[in-house]
Amino acid sequence: MLIAVGRLKPGPEADLFAQHNARLRPPLQVREIPEARGSAAEMRRREGAALLAALPEATLAIALDLGGHMPDSEGLAALLERWEGSGRPLAFLIGGAEGLDPAVQARAEQRLSLGPMTWPHFLVRGLLAEQLYRAQAIRAGHPYHRAWRP
Repeated sequence: MLIAVGRLKPGPEADLFAQHNARLRPPLQVREIPEARGSAAEMRRREGAALLAALPEATLAIALDLGGHMPDSEGLAALLERWEGSGRPLAFLIGGAEGLDPAVQARAEQRLSLGPMTWPHFLVRGLLAEQLYRAQAIRAGHPYHRAWRP
């Protein structure tokens, strides 16, 4: 499951996400949270409350956060195997333009970063779907991922 702030409109970002999400087994179910208005702190608070309200209770929450753990692709494959082995459903949380509220970060059992650069929150969906597909390919021994390439 993917719970994200903002409505992804048709365009290259949506196409990128759709392309990689279609390859996932099973594909990510997406729940979009409306973007809030107000000061940056107020936006984070409102969006955070909405993200938490959309998160099923027993779910293992993984927050996409610049300060989170930055595994390589093989490391992400191993993390996914461990998370899926918990027997709990997974939910990836993507905040809005102002980032994630501290309450969301506190609820998340894992914080995952796609690298030290800041990515637009709509682009993160496609990047995450591609990395999840890559992790599935690694675990299946599929040649999509070429470990020998830098």
